[in-house]
Formats: sequence, C-alpha cells, structure tokens
Amino acid sequence: MKSSDSLRIGELAEQFGLASHVLRHWEAMGLLTPATRVNGRRRYTRDHAVRVLTIIRAKAAGMSLEQIREIINVSGQAERHALLQRHHAELERRLREIAASKALIEHLMECQADDFTQCPAYRRLVETSAEFQHLDEDGCVLSAAGTGSGGTVRRLQEERRDEEQPP
Repeated sequence: MKSSDSLRIGELAEQFGLASHVLRHWEAMGLLTPATRVNGRRRYTRDHAVRVLTIIRAKAAGMSLEQIREIINVSGQAERHALLQRHHAELERRLREIAASKALIEHLMECQADDFTQCPAYRRLVETSAEFQHLDEDGCVLSAAGTGSGGTVRRLQEERRDEEQPP
C-alpha cells in the first residue's frame, strides 16, 4: 500500500482476514480512528492498517479490547509503560501456568502406569505445583499460577527410570 493509496473498509478488513463490521465496531469503541469519507464511503490509510495490525497483535497477546483502547489512548509514555508492565506480568503468570500444564501432559504421554494418578513421578509433579500448594482446608484453589520449568519433565523422567530399575 503506497502512502497515497486508500482502501475501502472491505479492502482493509480483507487484508487482515476480518469482517467489515469488526472495523466498524473498533471505530465505535475508540480503537480505530474514524476513516475519512469520500462520497459517503469510509477510506482508510496506511496509518489505519498499522493500527489494525496493532489491535490484532494486542488481541493475540491476550488483551481485551478495553485494555487495548486504554493503551492506545493513554496520555503519556510513563502511564503506557505501567499499563504494559501489568499486562506483561499477567502474560508471565499465564506462561508459567502453560508450562506446568505442558509438563503434566508430557509426563502423561510417556507414563507407563496403569493409573497415572498413582505414578510417583506424576504425583511429585502435581504436588510441587502452586495450585496444589495453595489449597485451603475446603480444597479451594487460592492461586492459579503454575510452576513449570524447562527441566522438570526431564528430571521426573530420570527419577521414574531410577524407580523402575531393579535394585
């Protein structure tokens, strides 16, 4: 797209695999600046395409449309940094949770136990998770953060091999 080119709403939406009504919704929410109108039709520029891609990437990072609007419309760099820092911390928490879930699944894919819940290596993996360690007396989870680490599965596999070998 040349800087002098402009796109109709359908053309811009199509570039990103979106429906036209999505762009109209983003305009109504204050995420996308209203397009100029030529003969009553919206015309979008390269700046609009950059904004659409920014919104798409922010959504892929797990941000809600309200969070995206807040970041786009924030008045200063320090405030924007604070908002992004909070979102970054949430992404880090989710990554730890995903890593812990991945470790469980990887163990289950290789576990030879008939009842995996009785497998010593699996039980250690579960019992070291933050969810298990933060159970209150009613059995409610107080924290949803996982603990996964890159070497957890490898360490547990080695321990399982050691347990399976005859003395």
